[in-house]
Amino acid sequence: MKSSRLVSILLLLQTRGRMTAAQLAEELEVSVRTVYRDVEALGAAGVPLYGDAGHAGGYRLLDGYRTRLTGLTADEAEALFLAGAPGPAAELGLGSVLAAAQLKVRAALPAELRAHADRISGRFHLDAPGWYARADEAPYLPAVADAVWNGRVLHVRYRRWARPTDVERRLEPYGLVLKAGRWYVVAGPGPRTFRVDQILELATSDEEFSRPDDFDLPAYWSAYQRDFHERLYREEALVRLAPGVTHARATSYGPVDGDGWRQATVPIESMDRALGEFLSMGAGIEVLEPPELRERLDATARELAARYAG
Repeated sequence: MKSSRLVSILLLLQTRGRMTAAQLAEELEVSVRTVYRDVEALGAAGVPLYGDAGHAGGYRLLDGYRTRLTGLTADEAEALFLAGAPGPAAELGLGSVLAAAQLKVRAALPAELRAHADRISGRFHLDAPGWYARADEAPYLPAVADAVWNGRVLHVRYRRWARPTDVERRLEPYGLVLKAGRWYVVAGPGPRTFRVDQILELATSDEEFSRPDDFDLPAYWSAYQRDFHERLYREEALVRLAPGVTHARATSYGPVDGDGWRQATVPIESMDRALGEFLSMGAGIEVLEPPELRERLDATARELAARYAG
């Protein structure tokens, strides 16, 4: 809707400063001509908006002008309060800041939108970590977050899986990612990904660094996850699944045979992990290939049978 788009232009200029018509059009997914018309409408409504010509030009609001958040729709107000994450915010040292910000936004909302926001925050609560995942202690998280925000270099002693396990690293922290209750810092040069809870010692410095202008944290993390899964499951197992049994990672299924079983191809990380995983499925699975995994399952089953025979 045009009214929603006008509010979006105001908020974009208010938060980002000067923007060209092309940049606004790309952000709002409309044509440049539509942006021109919207800017004219805002000017006619008395919004102190002006444009600068030339290569470095663009639209901007008069210095000091602020707009209130009266353009929020009911859905947007609900989503805003549903998206609040008090746990992670507290870990970053921003718990009170988040609460204050939500209080201010709530006060700026019309009465009917306040009711929507209160209703959804009272009925939905987001708790990302799994039941059986122990909360990781990351005492240096606030310091890492501060370095990310201020562009400061970090010197850390870090524990990794490969030997030598404890190493010294100089990090240029580009951003923080919270994944399944665990914090990761993406840092240059590279960039590379580090678990914040594996930082053993940390020293901040006055040395500054320049974050690459073309670095996109969400895009990097998506690519990192794809690469992680490709490296994680490099082998495959051919299995038979009992009637009604499925496997979440199966890439293909064969036809159902006369006994109601069917073959499936399942990516596996390693023989050891596949052994434990398939044993946990009990009699609902039979491994056909690779032969080494089948032999290890057979030997383990015989050992268990002998142990419990009496």
